Amino acid sequence: MEFSEAVVSDHQLARLLQIGIVLEEVVEARAEQHLETLEVETAHPAMIALLEDAAAESHEHRDQLAKLVKQLDAESTGYAEIETLVRERYARTKPDDFDDLLYDQLCNEETAYKFYDDLIEAIEASDAIFSIDRDALLSVLRTIREEEAEGVEDVARLMEELP
Repeated sequence: MEFSEAVVSDHQLARLLQIGIVLEEVVEARAEQHLETLEVETAHPAMIALLEDAAAESHEHRDQLAKLVKQLDAESTGYAEIETLVRERYARTKPDDFDDLLYDQLCNEETAYKFYDDLIEAIEASDAIFSIDRDALLSVLRTIREEEAEGVEDVARLMEELP
């Protein structure tokens, strides 16, 4: 997601963090869906581990983002509105749209990385004073972004290793 402006209020920040929560839900659900469709007996153990780790990491990221939203002095945007926005902007594809589940996972990881990268940039460009500590907020988001970058690298590496 490219943000056209800096984040200027608690309400806007809360909405963007909620988008992150739903985006993480999409990533987790798709990883779990891929796990359900794999034939465990024949699937490569590294692929299974990658999907399990992706689902667990997305769950953890959702929890971290939810804690940040809770700390903000802002009203939450309705879940249905956020879910619709995420579906329209980020989750346009379905797992079946990809010939290979690793391509789908790569797309999910890259989308999440780009979202956090843009969000961090928008917060850094802002002069707004938020009701939560800016340094702590950015620290959490940078950690999540780094974990998403590692996820992209892990998927790319596995794609090179597997036939």
